Amino acid sequence: MELKVFRDILYAGGGCCTVKAEIPVETEILISDYLPQVFKIVKCFARPVVLQKQLQPGKLTLEGYIRCTVYYQGEDGAGLCQTEQKIPFNKALDLPDFAFSSWSAAVEGETEYINCRAVNSRRIEVRGAYGLVASVCTQCSTEAVTALADCGIQQRQATLRGVRRAAVLDKLIAADGAMQFDQPPAAILDVTGSAAVGELKLLTGKAVVKGEIHAQCAWRAKGSSALQGQAVTIPFNQILDVEGLTEDCQCQCAVEPVGFAIAEGEDGSPGKLTATSMLHLRAWRPYELNCVTDAFSTQYQVRSEAAPLTAEQLACTLNDTAAVTCSGPLPDENTRLLACFAAFGPVCVEQRSDGPVLTARVLVTAFGQNSLEEIESYDKSAELAIPLPVSPAGELYPECWLSAQDVQASCSGGTLEVTVTVRAQGAILSRESRPFISSIEIGEPLAPADPEISLRVYYAQPGEELFDIARRFHVSPGQMLEANGLEPDTRTLAAARRLLVPGA
Repeated sequence: MELKVFRDILYAGGGCCTVKAEIPVETEILISDYLPQVFKIVKCFARPVVLQKQLQPGKLTLEGYIRCTVYYQGEDGAGLCQTEQKIPFNKALDLPDFAFSSWSAAVEGETEYINCRAVNSRRIEVRGAYGLVASVCTQCSTEAVTALADCGIQQRQATLRGVRRAAVLDKLIAADGAMQFDQPPAAILDVTGSAAVGELKLLTGKAVVKGEIHAQCAWRAKGSSALQGQAVTIPFNQILDVEGLTEDCQCQCAVEPVGFAIAEGEDGSPGKLTATSMLHLRAWRPYELNCVTDAFSTQYQVRSEAAPLTAEQLACTLNDTAAVTCSGPLPDENTRLLACFAAFGPVCVEQRSDGPVLTARVLVTAFGQNSLEEIESYDKSAELAIPLPVSPAGELYPECWLSAQDVQASCSGGTLEVTVTVRAQGAILSRESRPFISSIEIGEPLAPADPEISLRVYYAQPGEELFDIARRFHVSPGQMLEANGLEPDTRTLAAARRLLVPGA
């Protein structure tokens, strides 16, 4: 008689790792003729924008650019000025060599160091490095044993619940809106923003994403060194081709602004603000699969091997906001605050006494003018901590993106006070591994039972599994249930008791 083994394909969690790489930041920026000349360098920022990600066995290739932004004080009372340049990069990161059928990579990082100096009044030299952190998680299609039959086989099954990655999309999108100034601007210092997805509709192979980008522009009027703020809301509507997407998927979409451009209007007409954003779409399809965790035969010896199967689950989705505050003294108590910006370090999940928490470092940079009319930059940091509504079981890892929804700063008596409202969008996934049978074979027939022994007695202890007791005596769990009058769904013994073990 041949043992029948039934198998099915399971999309289990594959390799998962975090790797780091250094991107050099080296460039020379020429100040355009329409911008004031450089009197003093105030601050230099570097931020990566990843346009393409490609995963191959043992290698992750990233392609994009470093957005290098320099703030400087202009000559002759021009106040705070800004210029920027894009530095392209193509970086290959070495990974462990693991098989995969689907994957996702989140790329974050922080500036390691930046040295910025004015070579002359029209040329700025930037030298530094940016530390990229890439977190790669994969899934692989695995064959699992789902059922066994014949040869007196007895099996113990467990239901494996998880999600299969149906779609992963990172796409650069652009949206335009009107920008009207009260008076002609002498300089645009910065445009930052956040985005919110208002509607997400799934179709087979397509997704419709609607929402708004909230932009905040800091600018300076002609003949004035004071900064002014202006808010603009830009709607967007994207129809996306997404391979593998179906209407029954669980889906999460986040939009992350990465750059803005302003074109002046003609003859007093409003200008145009173009917002460039990275759209991140993730879709999962849930599954349930019964797999064999253990087996024995009442007729034959059995040789089996077990291997862990990792189920990846969607623990929770995120679209939350949290306020982070930081404060500190300034060298000059008469400092006049000009502008304030926020950036973020890599996101991670920490297990704390009261449960898992999403954490990240918030980096705040404030610009202020001191008593000597010189513009200085001041750096402060704080920790973002968002409690997660998930149980601590399994390994948790984030796929989410942070943006500064609002920055409120004040300076009084030489003390800087900053409150940053941070929006976290994305998902938290969990991984949990359990052993299941990967292969099984039937061996020699068991020795015949003594025909004179029709019944045995076994003294069971609390918590013992009925399946394990039955395997010890090579009888079926069903026979044990019937001989002892137990309920059909009995799996574990709640209390010590005497069990009758049927003979041959």
